[in-house]
Amino acid sequence: MPEQRRGRRIAMTSEEVDAFLAEQHTCRVATVGRDGPHATPLWYAWHGGALWLTSVVRSLRWADLRHDPRIAVVVDAGTAYGELRGVELRGRVEVVGEVPRTGEPVPELDGPERLFADRYTGGTVVHDGRHAWLRLVPDRITSWDFRKLV
Repeated sequence: MPEQRRGRRIAMTSEEVDAFLAEQHTCRVATVGRDGPHATPLWYAWHGGALWLTSVVRSLRWADLRHDPRIAVVVDAGTAYGELRGVELRGRVEVVGEVPRTGEPVPELDGPERLFADRYTGGTVVHDGRHAWLRLVPDRITSWDFRKLV
């Protein structure tokens, strides 16, 4: 993955990126569809160097990504200028597991599903037959932490 060239002074280290993504809860996903860009918030899991997203398979986001798997995802935090920090991940998603997800054993999903369940559903892994898993192994990560300017 290429090194971040701009904003190196405020860039997070890879350890800081891992900690930040493990700490935050909501990302913003941008896709490109036939009618242009589309952005939506989603919960996610950061596991094994990949961002794992679960999406309703009858959604505009899913249709966009099936047509064009390119994606940009932003996770950010902070209110005041000197507190702003975040990570942008870009690349292409791939579907992992059955569509929609009903619980068929998929070893690749054991970690992300457990992490997702612990973070969002009280420890219960949910297979509702409406969602499916997407994995983003980023081609590019850009980060910023304005607290480093102090």
